[in-house]
Amino acid sequence: MDLRKLKTLIDLVSESNISELEITETEGKVRIVKAGAAAPVQYVQTLAAPAPAIAAAPPGVIAAAPAPAAAPAVEAAPSGHMVKSPMVGTFYRSSSPGAPAFVEVGSQVKEGDTLCIIEAMKILNEIEADKSGTITQILGENGQAVEYGQPLFIIE
Repeated sequence: MDLRKLKTLIDLVSESNISELEITETEGKVRIVKAGAAAPVQYVQTLAAPAPAIAAAPPGVIAAAPAPAAAPAVEAAPSGHMVKSPMVGTFYRSSSPGAPAFVEVGSQVKEGDTLCIIEAMKILNEIEADKSGTITQILGENGQAVEYGQPLFIIE
């Protein structure tokens, strides 16, 4: 389903008295549920193949996910330069399954070196180092979804 069409549907449900909307098309099924007047709209998509997370959800709209049971402990901010995800997608540390990771903790990188791949909308995007240095932390989990602005690496 086209991202613009999906965003329009979410906006319509958010701004109307409709509490639930379900649409089935050839490429999948979309169900949008408004939990309550003060609660955000939830988005659930069921497809034959997994779909990437939505990049442009309007404020107050979240992808359906269970809420954490307790607030996580506040950690100290890591020192060094933080490389953040420039998009929503799936994080991969290597070019293919079984291939060695682009970088490991302790790897020396130069500006422009490939650090990882983020798959978004069936397109593989190489994420490059924007600073030279040593990788001190890898914050992304291989094969896991990442969000825009999510820290992925720390370079010192």
